Amino acid sequence: MSALHTLGLTAMLEALERGECTLADIWRSCRAQIAHAEPQVRAWQQLWEGKAPDEDAAQAGLLRGLPLGVKDTIDVRGLRAERGSAVWQGRMPGADAACISLLKRLGARVMGKTVTTEFAYFTPGATANPHRLTHTPGGSSSGSAAAVAAGMVPLALGSQTAASVIRPAAYCGVVGYVASVGSHALRGVMPLAHSLDALGLLARDVADLQYLVQGGLGGAVASGPPWRQPRAVLAIDGTAFGEVEPQMLALHEQAVAELARRGVQVTRDAGALLGEGGGPAWVEGHRQTMAYEAARTLAFEYDAHREALSPALRALIEEGMAIGDQRYAELCDAREAARARFAGHMRDHDAVLAPAAPGPAPEGLHATGRPDQSRPWQWLGAPQVTLPAAWNGDGLPLGLQWIGTHRGDQALLQVAHWAQNALGWRVRPPPTFAPLAPSHA
Repeated sequence: MSALHTLGLTAMLEALERGECTLADIWRSCRAQIAHAEPQVRAWQQLWEGKAPDEDAAQAGLLRGLPLGVKDTIDVRGLRAERGSAVWQGRMPGADAACISLLKRLGARVMGKTVTTEFAYFTPGATANPHRLTHTPGGSSSGSAAAVAAGMVPLALGSQTAASVIRPAAYCGVVGYVASVGSHALRGVMPLAHSLDALGLLARDVADLQYLVQGGLGGAVASGPPWRQPRAVLAIDGTAFGEVEPQMLALHEQAVAELARRGVQVTRDAGALLGEGGGPAWVEGHRQTMAYEAARTLAFEYDAHREALSPALRALIEEGMAIGDQRYAELCDAREAARARFAGHMRDHDAVLAPAAPGPAPEGLHATGRPDQSRPWQWLGAPQVTLPAAWNGDGLPLGLQWIGTHRGDQALLQVAHWAQNALGWRVRPPPTFAPLAPSHA
């Protein structure tokens, strides 16, 4: 088979099962795509220098030796883990992160470490959006999203504290999944804000996520069919959380109309869900919680390496240092009340449908875009799945996200799988890249 790198994870496994290719063929195809696209996309911080797995790996584990990208905030033994920061240049972890150990047990093999923003916050790395190289890929899991979108690997690990998987998935036109907060062991994953941090995955198909999660990565209990049409959906257009561009509002409205046409009961009463203070209170609750916890997580880096930190990260830490324990307790109480209200509403709804970002990826590589459309859901600890629901006239994807109840990951993935297939919200083939002009410097 040609162009094996364009396949998703389960499609690669099916090709292996049918004898249409070998594991070595898949690795060669992915590595050739990296050689072709990486000079322009710059998704990788470091590539594994060893040879590809031998064919024995194709007989071991559910993942049979297939390649995996790993965000550079996640430890992999034998590869640097520099966290996007000058502070930790050359850092070599002594052990795999817990999630990496589980994935290796399933038969995955790490292709390399993908670029992250500094300490998984807002200061971007070098990665460009594969669909338009002058636009941001989002962050902080920028390299992971770009690597999957460019066809370099079928699957990549990310993490999310605010919008670090959902937004880059939306901007790069891939499937992004954030697990319920607390559903995975985060040993070996760089912490930022302990009550908000969650593991994430970026893939080319919802079925790839289901195969992996149900196969042993954890976070969801396997039950029922792979997909399920929602009976009732709560539609929130995102304007309560921040500015949303007209093209995203139009897309959300089209999606609501299509759901209704297919017999899905759609509710729009966001005000009843959000309660006193509305959307701004949820966004601000997340922002202050993140600042408070990040200030304590990064106390060593701030005290010992303050000048090596970006101004944006220093400002976050200093804001968090100014938030007292009493205020943090109030934030925790407000979050518990919001979670209870959300759980009550979700007893009558299968999922929330909302924008994954304010619009398409903004132009420029100096920033990663606004995170406000994900902040409230991450504050609640809810699972989230982003799908590429449309593409605008400039060839950039527009992502809508599904949100479920805490630890309702399996049911949410079933709804997302249905939407992907029934509504045609599918990942496009990787773009092509013209060769870089030779340098005459």
